[in-house]
Amino acid sequence: MSSARQGPAFRAVGSPAHVVNRLDREHKLPARRPLSELEAQLKKIGAVIEKLADRDLCGWLDSATVPTAGQLERASTVIADRLCGATADPMIRNAQDVRQLKFIGKWLNQRGYKAAAAGSGVTFETMPAGSYAFRLNVQVTAADGSARRVNVPVDVAIRPRGAGPRNLPIGIEAKSAGDFTNVNKRRKEEAQKMNQLHRAYGDRLKYLLFLCGYFDSGYLGYEASEGIDWVWEHRIDDLAELGL
Repeated sequence: MSSARQGPAFRAVGSPAHVVNRLDREHKLPARRPLSELEAQLKKIGAVIEKLADRDLCGWLDSATVPTAGQLERASTVIADRLCGATADPMIRNAQDVRQLKFIGKWLNQRGYKAAAAGSGVTFETMPAGSYAFRLNVQVTAADGSARRVNVPVDVAIRPRGAGPRNLPIGIEAKSAGDFTNVNKRRKEEAQKMNQLHRAYGDRLKYLLFLCGYFDSGYLGYEASEGIDWVWEHRIDDLAELGL
């Protein structure tokens, strides 16, 4: 575990960052620390590892046996693969988001839409017809039902050409997935965001997903039940059905 990614579990037990960093970066025990203090910190870290360990993968933890070389090699390979995935997946998703937004922008530009200039002060309500904006913050009421106002980021906001004063921009959320594993864990995020937007602007606000990759019937069924529609990236021309 890289020190730059020191997890909340270690912070929760109160292990000082320098102890974890020394072990992680240099594979050494912290220097000039009283033995009693060092032992206490190592026990805390060990307790976290014991709690989070995959007992199926590291079966010797429950059987109190010494792991064989083959068991250690298999476990270390699987754990390394999981760590690589945990590190790479967010980077891939971020790169995919950037690519998807560029793709939408190109599609809109070809149809005569203009991107809102950065720093122009354009808001969701004041966007001119025939324009679009990326990563636009929209003010809504807080999800806890209070009167507190919070910003909800919308990946793409598009004000259709010829839109009248009462016609709101269309909100689009770009989503990509390299497998089916995590999409259902994230499906409530879109539903919560849409509910907040609808509380602020009513049902006349259109909000949909722009999907690329692996989204199964469980995910799509859940979003449909929440009133959220979607357009597949490979069928981007379907956006024209929204009057764009």
